[in-house]
Amino acid sequence: MKIAILGHCGSGKSTLARQLGEKYGLPVLHFDTIHFLPGWVETDRPYKREKVTEFLDANPDGWVMDGNYFKICAERRFEEADHIIYLDFPRRVCLLRVYKRLFTYRGKTRPDMAPGCNEKVDWAFFKWTLWKGRSPQKLADFEAVGKQYPDKFHRYKNPKQLKKEFFL
Repeated sequence: MKIAILGHCGSGKSTLARQLGEKYGLPVLHFDTIHFLPGWVETDRPYKREKVTEFLDANPDGWVMDGNYFKICAERRFEEADHIIYLDFPRRVCLLRVYKRLFTYRGKTRPDMAPGCNEKVDWAFFKWTLWKGRSPQKLADFEAVGKQYPDKFHRYKNPKQLKKEFFL
């Protein structure tokens, strides 16, 4: 089974990926682990493409990936995926989860983040969570994936709907 998880910042993509990886015994790739270097330094696209391609090639029988990154091997990821899960949760839910994550991992690096990237919330991240990450273009990207892959695209509007579906 191959599962691609998309969604808004704070929607729980990484948590769901970890849970599904454990439940189905699948390797998990969190895009944030290859997007950042220590100190929140962003990597370049060729590096990310290389790492995603290596992961896909090394796991032909199944995987779970979380992260949007529509410019990084998206066509291959979505073509190969058996399920594309879109966590389209309300802003208030995502913001609450971001703050919960901040207090849980304050001064530490989350297990689904690159080493040396201690949890933080600054004004730029706050703006991304509430507005920029939900720009008309970003929303159009999600819609385009849904239209291109309607048979395997699953949109969840709230955590309760997701839990009911996956028994998590």
